[in-house]
Amino acid sequence: MLTTLNTAYTDTCAADLAWALGREPLPALATLDLELTGAKLQMRLLGASHQVLVEEKRGLCSETVACLPGSSTPLPLGVAKRVGDWEYEFAARVEVLSPGAFAGRAQELLALVADHPQGLAGVFPGSPHAFTALLAQRHEDQVHWRTWHAYPQEGQLVATRTRVGTRVRAAA
Repeated sequence: MLTTLNTAYTDTCAADLAWALGREPLPALATLDLELTGAKLQMRLLGASHQVLVEEKRGLCSETVACLPGSSTPLPLGVAKRVGDWEYEFAARVEVLSPGAFAGRAQELLALVADHPQGLAGVFPGSPHAFTALLAQRHEDQVHWRTWHAYPQEGQLVATRTRVGTRVRAAA
């Protein structure tokens, strides 16, 4: 699903993004509710980026990546921790691209997410390449999602990936 967000940027560069687990639902500009084999997932586009809520028999997990006033937790490169009965893994990277490469990558990502049944993308006014996009899937006992936060004025694309679920044990 592709939507135009009726708001201005709240986070204006990758350095403004913060990460948080366990926050209450924040006001959303667009949402997509999914049922992924027993897991309820809500992807939320915020004026300040994204929030994902996952609920299943093991409980609730909330991830927020956004410009969060008063937050002291900057966007980490990686996190692995236990959240209730779940294993949670998060990774982020910032790509710096030339204007031409940025425009091509933005179009590619928006095309990937826009028509995907488990995708949500919101374009901010003022630039067709200023967007936040999310794509989710279920694999075995795990819910995965990827996100992209685009900052064309900086030539920065923040990509994250998250996995929540039971621990995958390596074969002996």
